[in-house]
Formats: sequence, structure tokens, C-alpha cells
Amino acid sequence: MKTIEIIGYKRANLGKIDAKNLRAEGMVPCVIYGGENQVHFHAPAILFRELVYTSEAHFVKINVEGEEFDCIMQDIQFHPVSEMIMHVDFLQWFTGKSIKMEIPVHLTGVSKGVSNGGTLIHKRRSLTIKALPKNMPEHIDLDITALDFGKAIKVHDVITDNFEIQDTPQASIAVVEVPRALRGKTDEELEAEEGTEEGTEEAAEGEEAAAPAAE
Repeated sequence: MKTIEIIGYKRANLGKIDAKNLRAEGMVPCVIYGGENQVHFHAPAILFRELVYTSEAHFVKINVEGEEFDCIMQDIQFHPVSEMIMHVDFLQWFTGKSIKMEIPVHLTGVSKGVSNGGTLIHKRRSLTIKALPKNMPEHIDLDITALDFGKAIKVHDVITDNFEIQDTPQASIAVVEVPRALRGKTDEELEAEEGTEEGTEEAAEGEEAAAPAAE
């Protein structure tokens, strides 16, 4: 997994006024916990772009005035209007100790149901993964090519590799909704319609082939 580096500076004061002043200067108030002591610091907002605005999970190497910490981003708060980053919580991790992270889910391929007019609903865009840091994936790929009308890929369908999924096994990750025009029809009716369409296409091809001979 890729590591993002952030350089920070210790906070002298922890009040709301100090935090407001830091944001006005383009800084983000942060805290690191999980170690012996909490570490309060601030860092330039520009350094968070690659960490926050991405579809991948990342580790974070934080340097606070020469002292380094291996971390993951645990929580982030945005301003409800401006969407400015207000505060970030980091969790320090240690080699050999399992951690939990929200890992993005990437859907690959074009589902059978979507090709036939269905609508793909991506219900869970991330999964909570527990693993040793060395086994933590950047993202999880799921092939939806075989996904048909009314079918879903669930958490228990995901193949795990040296990690555990903490989400409910029966929870749906992606599902293909049946088109409104086909709702209420049985599988036999749908198959009959497909057969009719194929017969119509074959008849049309036969007429096109016979046309030159008639002329």
C-alpha cells in the first residue's frame, strides 16, 4: 500500500480560537492517538489532497518536528458548507498488530443485467477490513460481468486474502435492478421475449438476403 507523507507542527494551544486561526492560515488541526500519548499538531491543507481525494486507501507517515509516526486516517471532518477540512484524526499503527481500515470497493467489467437495460446500484463503496499492515489492500476489485437482473454480489462473495471483512456477510455490495418495463414478468416470459427478438432478427436477415434475388 502506498504511503503518503505529511509534515506537521506541534500545537501550542488546543482551543477553538486557535483551531480557527490555523484554518484561516491554510492549516488543518490534527491529532494522533493509539500510542503512549496523543500528539496534537497542524499541517498544511495542501498535503491532504492525495490522501483524502482518492479512490485508494493509504498509509500515512507523519513527521511532527522530527518525530515520525506510522498512521492511518481514522476520521475526517468537513465544513458543512465550504467542505473545508476542519479536523483529522490519525491512528498510529505498529508492525505485527492488526488494524481496521475502510477499503474502497472497485467494480470491474460490465454486468449482463446492465447490458440488457438494468440499472447497477453500488450499495457499499467500501468495506471494513481487519488485517496486519503488511496485508492491508489498497482496494478490493469485484468482477460484476455475470451479474444479472435482480442479482447481487454480497459481502460473503468476496474472496479474502490474509484479511478479514468486518461487515455483515449478507449485506449487498452491488445489485442490478430490473428495468421498469420488465418488472413483474416471469423468467419464462423474459426468455420467450428474447426468443421472439432472435426470431425477428433472423427473419429480417432472410428478407434482406432474398431481396436481391427478387430484383
